[in-house]
This record gives sequence, structure tokens and C-alpha cells, in this order.
Amino acid sequence: MDVEQTALPGIGLRHEFTTQSGRRIGVVSHRSGRRDLVIYDKNDPDQACETVKLNDEEADALVELLGAPRIVQRLNALHREVEGLVSLQVPVTARWDARQMGDAQVRTRTGASIVAIVRAGQVNASPGPDFVLAEADVVVVVGSPESTEAASQILTSG
Repeated sequence: MDVEQTALPGIGLRHEFTTQSGRRIGVVSHRSGRRDLVIYDKNDPDQACETVKLNDEEADALVELLGAPRIVQRLNALHREVEGLVSLQVPVTARWDARQMGDAQVRTRTGASIVAIVRAGQVNASPGPDFVLAEADVVVVVGSPESTEAASQILTSG
């Protein structure tokens, strides 16, 4: 898919692409931080038929809604391509509540990688070691069957 980027002097950047069905969609990222989701007229791809202004919180919510299923799809595709690679979704126990992810030393101790943390339906992809865990989080761990099971033991032990 080709995404076109256009500088808008004094405004910011516009990114646009054409969907498989022929609809043109764009996002204008203003220098102020505001984002506009633009849907172009089907009969005139230069004419916007709808513009939705999004604040930071709304833009983040839209990214999470569109991005979370894609992360799962990419992991599933990776599993098909790489023999022996698995992923687990591990609920965080009270022991790790309010502690930094790095305290668990999952990668060092097991060789498994934490690729995302799901909190209240929102995906935090590629969290760093300073990410603070919460008891209701679900950690997505990728690695071999043995390493992911070991990571699960660390995160669920209390």
C-alpha cells in the first residue's frame, strides 16, 4: 500500500492512501498536535466529504482500536513462518502491581520477549523496562514454548 505524504506549510503533514475499494482516506497532523481524519468524496478524490477533528486522546483511542487486531494478526502470521515460535497472553498478578516491568527481568531470565501489554482494552506495544505494570494487565510474551512458559511463571507467581 502506498501512503503519500505531503507537507502543508504552516499547518503540518498530510498522509493519504487509497483503500482497496477505491476510497481515499487521509490524516492531517497539525503542528499543534491536533489530527484530522479526512474521508474524500468517492466521485471526486480531491474533495473532502467528511472531516473528523481528533484531540490527542481520541487519536490514541483510534490507533489502539485499529492497531490491536493488527498486532495479533502479525503475531499469528509470524507463528506460521517461524517454526517453534509461540505467544502467550499472561495476566499480571498482584505481586507485580505498581512495579516496573524491568524488575521481572523476563528476557534475561527466560529468553522470551514481552511485545505488548494490554491495559483496559488498549495495547501498549513494545513497552520499555520502566513501564509500570498493573494487576489487571495482560502481558503478550513471544518466544519458544519453554521460554514463554517460564515467563508466565514469573509473571503469575505470587
